[in-house]
Amino acid sequence: MVTSRPSITLRPAHPADLPGLLAIEAESFTGDRLSRRALRRWLRVPHACCLVAESAGAVVAYGLASLHRAGRVARVYSLAVSPGARGSGLGGRLLAALESAARERGYTVARLEVAVTNGPARALYRAAGYGERERLPGYYEGGGDGLRLEKCLDS
Repeated sequence: MVTSRPSITLRPAHPADLPGLLAIEAESFTGDRLSRRALRRWLRVPHACCLVAESAGAVVAYGLASLHRAGRVARVYSLAVSPGARGSGLGGRLLAALESAARERGYTVARLEVAVTNGPARALYRAAGYGERERLPGYYEGGGDGLRLEKCLDS
């Protein structure tokens, strides 16, 4: 017997997605979580690109990028996939969609920060072409080190 996964749709996030976004934050991060207030704000500001992955009517992943008009550097602010959807390629799909949105708006570089200890995320970013720019000692809540990664978008 072959079982298939429900189809997954990527789409812009809406305010009604807030409970799903908060649940993914809680499932994905032990610290440095985006609060309800912060997520609500990100869903309203024009310089944000927040995308969700939806499966069977539920939000199972999201990606958030800050696209300020003042610069040409897009900042991938957050990327999270619910535990039940991990390993399905959603992180890579969302990252590629955020990069595409940045390119369409004229951005030539994308940057992000990741915990040194987050091996799966680091592998995803490395596979997507991100290179290490600098180490960030004590960057995360609790004193964990981070890495700032960067990718040229016009290649």
